[in-house]
Amino acid sequence: MDGGAARMRTPRGALLAIASAALFGASTPLAKALLRDVDSLMLAGLLYLGSGAGLVALQAMRRLGRRAAGEARLAGHQWLWLALAIAVGGVAAPALLMYGLSGATASATALLLNLESIFTAVLAWLVFREAADRRIVLGMGAIALGAIVLSWQGPDAAGRPLAVLAIAGACLGWAIDNNLTRKVALTDPVQIAALKGGVAGLVNVAIALSAGARLPSAGAIAASAVAGLVGYGASLVLFVRSLREIGAARTGAYFSLAPFAGAVLSVLWLGEPPTARLAAAAVLMGAGIWLHLTERHEHEHRHVEMGHDHAHVHDDHHAHDHADTASGPHSHAHGHDTLEHRHPHFPDDHHHHTH
Repeated sequence: MDGGAARMRTPRGALLAIASAALFGASTPLAKALLRDVDSLMLAGLLYLGSGAGLVALQAMRRLGRRAAGEARLAGHQWLWLALAIAVGGVAAPALLMYGLSGATASATALLLNLESIFTAVLAWLVFREAADRRIVLGMGAIALGAIVLSWQGPDAAGRPLAVLAIAGACLGWAIDNNLTRKVALTDPVQIAALKGGVAGLVNVAIALSAGARLPSAGAIAASAVAGLVGYGASLVLFVRSLREIGAARTGAYFSLAPFAGAVLSVLWLGEPPTARLAAAAVLMGAGIWLHLTERHEHEHRHVEMGHDHAHVHDDHHAHDHADTASGPHSHAHGHDTLEHRHPHFPDDHHHHTH
């Protein structure tokens, strides 16, 4: 395999994750503006529902226009993995968060929410056996520390112990969700994001209604739907694509930039004053990103024989024949023969070897 081509692919997954974080972070100042007219629990549900409904509409338009995306559809046991991810991350985690918010301080909540990226990385490394070296661990630590600095609001009392544990449990749920979604990331990311957004939206709206919230005006619902489609739906599509490229730990690390993106946009759009904490977070997160972007993981490795279905182009990992001529990204069931070679790579579905 050509080393230059491999290096060209190196930043793609990182850039997808950073773009995902930026879009999700942008939803924070947008949500602040919408909170003037919408209950917070209801807004969370409408944002998710907007993402799900918008992505379903996008799928329908793609089919009507007969524009094949070249993506594989969910099939067989993949539905189980996604169902588990949705149950843990879209149903259990929001419920735990809502309980935790009722008894934890704002500062404790902001700090605890940083546990999601840390739990994601730890599960990816220890349970799902993703490769990580000292550079990646240090980078993850710098990014996480930057997020903690950014969200630190003083030594306030944390709140009720059970509430604190509930918020930590929600973060663990989202971390499990991220790693389970990684197992289906080779399938259509729009389909995955639409399903996750729809279910999470229904759950959050139901929680809001049961808590006494009312549906807002049609204008507020429309604005929430647009914000959800961009800040949640498009963000999740990019997140799934990044999972496919660089694995859960690295994607989770880059996604930790979302609070920083939200803080910067709040300064630019809402006129909030820049702070020393924001500058310190920028330095720490910048150092972590640099450590990750300059990673070069390369060694002699062996691919075992396997078969699966996903979008691909013909390269050294996909040298199979076709009955017809295939050009550009396309998907179909195909097999991989045993292969030994050396090139820069990440822990994607074709590189699950041990180290």
